[in-house]
Parts: sequence; C-alpha cells; structure tokens
Amino acid sequence: MLINNWNKPSDEKTLHIGFDDTDSVNGRCTTHLSYLISNMLIRKFQVEFVDFPLLIRLNPNVPLKTRGNGAVCLRIRGGNYEKIKEEITHFIENYSELENGANPGLVFYEGNSIDKDLTSFSESAMDTILSKQLAIKIARKNHIQFSIFGKGYGIVGALAATGCLLDSDHTFETIAYRSKENIGTNRKTDDFKVRKLSEQSYPYTYNNFDIKNNRILITPRGPDPVFCGIRGEDPFITTLFLKNLCIEEELDGYMIFRSNQGTNLHLVKENSGINIKPYTSGRITCHVVSTPSVINGGHVIFKIRDGFGSILPVAVYQPTGLTKIASMLIIGDRIEVGYGSHLKSNNQITLNLEYLIIKELARAYNIRNPTCEKCSKNMKSEGKNKGYQCYICKTRIRNGVKIKTEKNRKLKSGLYIPEPIAHRHLTKPSSRYGMEKRFNSMEIKQLLKSTKWIKDSGGLI
Repeated sequence: MLINNWNKPSDEKTLHIGFDDTDSVNGRCTTHLSYLISNMLIRKFQVEFVDFPLLIRLNPNVPLKTRGNGAVCLRIRGGNYEKIKEEITHFIENYSELENGANPGLVFYEGNSIDKDLTSFSESAMDTILSKQLAIKIARKNHIQFSIFGKGYGIVGALAATGCLLDSDHTFETIAYRSKENIGTNRKTDDFKVRKLSEQSYPYTYNNFDIKNNRILITPRGPDPVFCGIRGEDPFITTLFLKNLCIEEELDGYMIFRSNQGTNLHLVKENSGINIKPYTSGRITCHVVSTPSVINGGHVIFKIRDGFGSILPVAVYQPTGLTKIASMLIIGDRIEVGYGSHLKSNNQITLNLEYLIIKELARAYNIRNPTCEKCSKNMKSEGKNKGYQCYICKTRIRNGVKIKTEKNRKLKSGLYIPEPIAHRHLTKPSSRYGMEKRFNSMEIKQLLKSTKWIKDSGGLI
C-alpha cells in the first residue's frame, strides 16, 4: 500500500470521488459538474476537502476520448458517505449528456492510502490505451465502488483520476463558470486586458495569451458552461488574474483545480521503436536517418532510427511552428523526440512530434573542386578519374583532390517546443522549464485553507 498525506489522528477515512465522460460535443463539462458537486458537498454535508479538486488530463492520443480528455477527482472527509454517494450518483445521472453520447464512469474509494494497482493504472492512462474491462477488474480487486452509464467508457478516466497522486510537478487552473442564461451566447473578453495581465503575471501564469498570433487562449469556443480558465503556477495569482479581467457578464462562480496540465506528464516514459504502439505517447532518443522533406500543407516528414535499429517516420505539422527547424535536420543528427504515435492508412506507425531536443549535431561539409594555382578559380572536372581543367587558362591537373570545408550549421543544440496555439493541455510551455515543483502535503493544505478556492453566485467576484 502507498501511504499518503490524507491521514489524520482520527480513524476517519478519506472518500475519493472520481468521474469522467459526462459531457459531449453539444455541451456540458466535467469540471462544471465537479464545481456543482463541490458546492453541494460543502453546503449540504459540510465536508472538508483534503486537496484541491484534481483535473487530470489523460493520454491525448486516444481515438475515443472526451473533449479535453480530462477526468476529475475530489478527496473529502466528513459527512454521511452513503448519502453523499447517493447524491453524487444522482448528479451524474441527471447532469451528464447521456442522450448525446456521454458514457460516464463514477468511482468511490474510501481509504487513507492508494493501492499500487490504482497508481499504476493512473500512470499508464497518461500515455497508453486502457480498456473499460481492465478498469472494472482493478476496481473490483480493490473493493472500489463504481457505476457506469451508457457504454461506461468513463470508468477508465474516473479510476485514473482517483489513482493519480499528482505528487510530482503540477499546475493550477482557476475556471470561471457562466450562469445558465448566458450559456451558448458569445463570450465577451477584453483582448488587450488579457494580454496585459498575461505579461504582468509571467512566468507565474502560462498559455493564456498567444502573443505571436495575437490570440487569447483562456476561452473555449463551444456551448459549454465554462467562461474562461486561467492557468498558472500559483492559485492566488490565477484567481487574481481572473478578478482583474473585470468580466462584464454575470458569472455563476469559479473553482480552482490542481492539475497535471502543462507538465508533459504524458511524455515521461522513454521508449524504443519496437515497443511503440499506436495512439500512445512518450519520448525516444534516436538519430536522423533521412533528409527531411516538405509535403502538402507545409508539413515535414523525416525518418529516425533508435539504438536498437528500429526505423520510424516522424511528422512535424505546420501549426507547431517547428517545420523550419525540422527541415534543417540532417542525417546523423542525434535528437530526442516527444511524440504521439498514430496509425496511418498504410498501417504504418508515425510519430507526431510534440517537442524536439537536438542533442548532438552531425558535421556537414561543402565539397568543391580544387582551385587553379594560376587563376585562383575553381576548376572543372574532366570526367571520372580524368582530372581537372581550369576553364580560364586551360591548365590541367591529373591528381587533383576535392576540397572539403565544414559548413556552419544554423541549428543550435537544445529544446524546441511548438507555438502556444498548437499546445495540448499537457504540453509543457517554455516558461515552465525551471518552474517544476514537487507535491508538498503541508504546503497544499496551507494553500487550501488560505485560498478561496471555490466561489459561487452567493459570494461572487
């Protein structure tokens, strides 16, 4: 058993509540449901939260996934657990978009420790495809109460979120929710203010404004209840950012999540080519073995070989902003690729590049014919093994040797990541390198106590 930081002197156990796949392309949002449930738990049952609500993003390369592929876990103490379970199950049944294809999963786990089976399942959910059947098997083995609705695919995310300790690097997101009457209408934001606040709060917030493309990144486009989300390193700063937006629209409230967003958690595992399966995530150290080529759409393709001899194609898509860098690679360059693997129509696995580290540049050379000693001009070849002739003075040399000079390559070793507009939820932005943090239970508890981490219309910003 993995002993965690939820222990108290009393015998009271922590109730871990995980759920996923409650929304659809037509609306609703799993984080909004967690906001409603959290409000209910505090008001009706006077529970104590032992951690921020967790927003856990899962493997983004899974073909069958929800919008954003994020699941939620709430960890609480206090109240009547049986009545709480009934109330939450009622919420899931009545709130989820079942009629529009949602397939929710819900789990309840009581305990002050998380079993290794659960944490391993959660870790795998970040970079591989896991089945509903495996999730159910693990839940039953560990005496975890669960419910599935529709086809029940959400049980995978629900169990993964519950098993995610988030005891490594993490970020925070303050998400503001719309009132019912405004859902489906255009979101009005002051782009200049978003940009200014992003610049003022840098590097303690990230991916809220794309300066290069002059585009705000805090608002979704769909008809869901989210007005905006502010991502960053500190819950005080993300919430202050939200308040300083001075949003004209009347909001329903906000809630702060602790999350694996912006951590590259899906790209932690290093793989060899032979072990890479379709629709998985990871990283691979390799050498470039083909000259990059530009294809339709401005995308770039090249091949790599790992240390075991496996050869795979890598695709660099134009929106990433990395095609120019990729096109400058040459055969022999030693690189590390963060990837999402996909199966193409020819049944070939292709690695879609998510980041690039150039570890060692191969040497490249310019080769030219020898110089005429009289004219100081390059001579021309007379043919194979026939020597060279000066095209000006006609001087001939029989055993001339081509001159080789090393090229000054414009590429530099180091890390290259996509433009913010092409980032996924889990993509680690440049500003976060060096900002990584470890889970500290006392610090989290202190933050939770000192932060107004949830606020509804009864006490709105």
